[in-house]
Amino acid sequence: MARKAVAKRRERRASVRVARLPTTMPAASGPITVRHYCQGIGDCHLLRFPRADGGDFWMLIDCGLHSSVKGGPGTIARIVADIAERTGRIDVVVVTHEHWDHVSGFLTETEAFGRLSVGEVWMGWTENPADRQAQELDTFKSQALAALQMASAAFNRTRGLSPFQLALGKGVDAVLGFNFGAKGERVRAARDAAAKLASEGIRYLDPTGRPPLTLPGLPNLRIYVLGPPRDARLLGLTERASEMYGLGGSGWPLATALGNALKVSEGAGTVDYAMPFEPNVGTRLSDLRDPRDDADPANAAFYRDRYLGSKTARSEDDVSWRRIDADWLGASADLALQLDRRTNNTSLVLAFEFVDSRRVLLFAADAQVGNWLSWHDLAWTVDGATVTAADLLSRTVFYKVGHHGSENATLKAKGLELMRHEDLAAFIPTSEADAKKVGWGEMPFHAITEELARRTAGRTIRADDSWIAEEDAGPSFPTPSGAIRALRHRPGLWVEFDLA
Repeated sequence: MARKAVAKRRERRASVRVARLPTTMPAASGPITVRHYCQGIGDCHLLRFPRADGGDFWMLIDCGLHSSVKGGPGTIARIVADIAERTGRIDVVVVTHEHWDHVSGFLTETEAFGRLSVGEVWMGWTENPADRQAQELDTFKSQALAALQMASAAFNRTRGLSPFQLALGKGVDAVLGFNFGAKGERVRAARDAAAKLASEGIRYLDPTGRPPLTLPGLPNLRIYVLGPPRDARLLGLTERASEMYGLGGSGWPLATALGNALKVSEGAGTVDYAMPFEPNVGTRLSDLRDPRDDADPANAAFYRDRYLGSKTARSEDDVSWRRIDADWLGASADLALQLDRRTNNTSLVLAFEFVDSRRVLLFAADAQVGNWLSWHDLAWTVDGATVTAADLLSRTVFYKVGHHGSENATLKAKGLELMRHEDLAAFIPTSEADAKKVGWGEMPFHAITEELARRTAGRTIRADDSWIAEEDAGPSFPTPSGAIRALRHRPGLWVEFDLA
């Protein structure tokens, strides 16, 4: 038994790879340690700041995994157990936005989180139930989710869908995967579970008109709140060709219009005001498929011969192409994109600045184009000098890449091209294999990963890098390098940086 215990201890030590600074490196203030969990399509980041009194200040940014990832609940359970092994106290839990892959752990691991001591919980102003603008946004999200759930059900039960329509149905389900767990759990319940952890209150952070945050015991740290924006136009902006490394609608009333159309199709008796004809004009398709006894035989025969013909590949009398009864479901794709991207643009974005060195760490959550652009409307007066977003980006030495490296979550001229610091490093919480399984296309976006590799001199690590799954392995760049003073990893679970 003793030999087995010794072997297990050796195994644990071997599972953590360490690269430390040589003693010749110049002295610096205590580093921040960032542990990035490598679950794939999901975010969870544990930050340790050294206090002036010699203790530690712990911050957890998000804890979630997309519902499509196989074995997700078990992965999250291992992550939360690892957090508890590292620290029994989290001073601040940051909930960046209301997507399942960022908050699921707070719900599925409620009991485990309940055994931790949590101080404050931080959220964006968009989650504040007392905020009028947040209430309006929440109404849209609720209506859109309800309409998309009905649309998903309609896609699943409608016969004779074209390949294009089948693809739309899969797209709707993919977006719903960011809002529901595999067992139907609602993302709102996960967000609220995180809020309940706060023993010292919830802060709803707003970037407009406020100085950077300071925290007791951390005199060397300033935290700038960059997003989410207050401008509703920017909350909905997800594309701008001049700011994107590549390119992959209508307004909020689409949620109501689509919802009405779905209710009509399900026989709920409501009027869809988006219809081109009066409600009393025409005949329900269900009545044509199964005509009543009192139906006009000639009428029924006409529709059968002209619109309800066989839908088979070899049938010469296939006339189903004439029908448009399912074409309106295409509107759900636009609504799904609006919901997904408006939610991403509500991301709480934080920039951590070391006062002595003026170096910056940027955590962009899933911020997309509108959120990024809004940063450049902000300015802070600090110690008599003006600080701007461009200034913070120019001093960024570590970037937690936005939205798993997707094409519209890292800006070009007003984003990555401003990150000119020679010590820049980056981490991408992504899984290219998982993204392909659910048909999300190019994630991470290769043009962005290539530019990141160039700007970081190769110091870009992805959660799906093969070496992270191995014990005696490491990245292609040497450590220490750039802002990275030391690097460790536990195979298949996390990679950890000491940053300065």
